[in-house]
Amino acid sequence: MAKVLVFIDNPGSALKKSSLELLTLARSLGDSAVAVNGDVSDAVAASFAEYGASAVLRPSAQDLDEYLVAPKVTFLAAAAESTGAAIVLLDNSPEGKEIAARLGIRLGAGVITDVVSVDSDGSAHKAVLAGSYNTTCKAKTPVSILTIKANNVVPEPAAAPSTPEQGTVDVPAAGAVPAARITAREQKVASGRPDLTDARIVVAGGRGMDGNFGPVEELADALGAAVGASRAATDAGWISHDAQVGQTGKTVSPQLYISAGISGAIQQKAGMQTSKVIVAVNKDAESPVFEIADFGIIGDVFDVLPQATAEIKKRKG
Repeated sequence: MAKVLVFIDNPGSALKKSSLELLTLARSLGDSAVAVNGDVSDAVAASFAEYGASAVLRPSAQDLDEYLVAPKVTFLAAAAESTGAAIVLLDNSPEGKEIAARLGIRLGAGVITDVVSVDSDGSAHKAVLAGSYNTTCKAKTPVSILTIKANNVVPEPAAAPSTPEQGTVDVPAAGAVPAARITAREQKVASGRPDLTDARIVVAGGRGMDGNFGPVEELADALGAAVGASRAATDAGWISHDAQVGQTGKTVSPQLYISAGISGAIQQKAGMQTSKVIVAVNKDAESPVFEIADFGIIGDVFDVLPQATAEIKKRKG
């Protein structure tokens, strides 16, 4: 049975859905352990047991977050070596990908990013060339490192909860010599909406919104969805860059993706083409977005979106 290591960074008071997906996938591939940075609450510890983790490893150093990713890579490399992990799973965030790349160099391991599913033999499935092809690939090295897109695994607790090694297993973060130190952080103002990369529903607006994202935000709030945007919209300053979905933005894989006023160019497709259901709203019947949409509405977003929002609110009572 393969040894699988999951990296979870600063879980907070409760594990995110994407973390539960990683734990579920790890358990399906073999004997899973968790390398966790940051405080572990009682609820998080209970989740580790509920999802079948055999061990929880924590760094002996407590200052990993005061630097960039180098100390986390050192910690994760030590954790992988101590557990004999053949597969290391991380989330598909920009930081997760950077850690994966550095860890690959440290361990001499193959790295596969943007993974949507993994077979029992470790073969990974992903889309390449902006979603033009679906591929199956497998690292030839003894250790493989995979970053997993959210919303592609159904979180499922283990049939019988495990009893992870009691307490924490110290894994030293020695060896990292950080060249830069983080001196301050500013908390982002919470929008009350789901995180874009974890959301089950995303409503995204583009150039067709003409600077007015109000209808997009109102529909998103009615659906309990996250708000996304095309690069054209973020570059124009209509919405912050952290909402950008696409080849140079975030990659999302929700159950439902609503595209409003977005042309559907290949750069946008690269960031959302693994969405389960795509609904496109655009007044241009020749827009490329209709080629990838499951459902298309040819119409003005400023007519269609408010009507949809009103109907959803009506049905919700």
